[in-house]
Amino acid sequence: MKKLRKSLLAVVLLASVVLQACGSGGGSGDNQGAVAEDGKGSGEKVKIKWATWGNPGELTRFQEFTKDFNKRHPDIEAELIPIPGEYDQKILTQLTGGTAPDVFYAGDGFVVKLIENKSIEEMTPRMTAADSKIKPDDYFEGLWGAAKRDGKIYGVPVDCNPMVLWYNKKVLNDAGITEMPADLQAKGQWTWDAFKGMVEKIRDSKKYGYVLDNSWNSYYSWVTSNGGKVYDDNGKFIGYDDPKSKEAFQFLYDNVKEKNITFAGTLPKGQGGDAMFMSNQVGFVGAGRWYLPLFKKNSSLEYDVVTWPTNTGNKIEPAGIPTAFLVMNSASKHKDAAYTFYSEFLSSDGQKFRLQGGGNAVPSVQGVDDVVLEGNLPEHAQLFLDAREVGYSLTPFEAGIPGLSTDITSKFEALWLKNGELDASLKDIQDMANKKIDDYKNGK
Repeated sequence: MKKLRKSLLAVVLLASVVLQACGSGGGSGDNQGAVAEDGKGSGEKVKIKWATWGNPGELTRFQEFTKDFNKRHPDIEAELIPIPGEYDQKILTQLTGGTAPDVFYAGDGFVVKLIENKSIEEMTPRMTAADSKIKPDDYFEGLWGAAKRDGKIYGVPVDCNPMVLWYNKKVLNDAGITEMPADLQAKGQWTWDAFKGMVEKIRDSKKYGYVLDNSWNSYYSWVTSNGGKVYDDNGKFIGYDDPKSKEAFQFLYDNVKEKNITFAGTLPKGQGGDAMFMSNQVGFVGAGRWYLPLFKKNSSLEYDVVTWPTNTGNKIEPAGIPTAFLVMNSASKHKDAAYTFYSEFLSSDGQKFRLQGGGNAVPSVQGVDDVVLEGNLPEHAQLFLDAREVGYSLTPFEAGIPGLSTDITSKFEALWLKNGELDASLKDIQDMANKKIDDYKNGK
């Protein structure tokens, strides 16, 4: 009896060894890890999470994309995690605690911090792989900003929002303006002088000519529309030293003094430039395509867009392009599945899905510009694409210094609100910026 038991035990052990050997399969240990990691071939569904900010309309479109992705990939289940408010801090906390999503949005300043603390994956190897659905050359060069460092890609622009001036046709007509800005732009006559002439007439009609937002993309667009520079090639802030830059800020300052331009922070309490634009109280506001879903809901609103007016003799000059990036958590346990989602979200098909039907941005990828032109809304929507071709995202020289953008805009806000003196204020901004840059480089 004992011999029989020993024989049976031996058979069981032998069978166990055989099954383990069969289960291990062939191939390298890395491949085994990938199979176990993503659960492919086991019949198990791989679950990944992705996070972003967004308004209700944006989140609805993101949820639709996620649902469509899951339908097309029965072996992957992606879950959207909206993060309202304090986005950067919440993501950092999750990264520290090991609970961060596999894929998530990152702004132009935040992406630098993530690169430096090694929280996100370098995407170049995956994007340059033969079977990748997206390639680096698919995207417009001016959009990489701080997401590309030393030739390495750490984030891909999800889409983009070239800055343009939206104008209210009724406000302009009521002020006696008969030739619209886009028509002047087509003839190469959309200049600072033409713009100033219009906002003066709007002011005289008891309306607001142009609302100046407190943002890098508005300030720097005026500088580059004059052929100026805010930073030199070595990353030094030169907004005070560069004559063209200084001239641009002087233009803004003089027109604020003359009440042709109104700083957004001085508008009536509870009123924003967009709301006053829709109530026919404002002639011009600077923004990207994000205003389209809002404006098109107002059937009585007459509006169009035009590129930034220039002071160089050229028809168009570069203007800012607010951009966000999609990044991958370097600690993700499901990188293959995460990259499948990542690449499809950023692909031409993915961007078309998200931006068609009057979407709130412009594609960052080539080949789907039709989504911007559909419905001929606004009439000169082509100018969004023209602005994207020559525009720029926030320079890594500024985005890479924690808090610098906020400090710069805070000082500009003080200039407008406290009726400061331009020369001294601009010199103070330059000195502050360069000290902050130097301190950061020196590890202070």
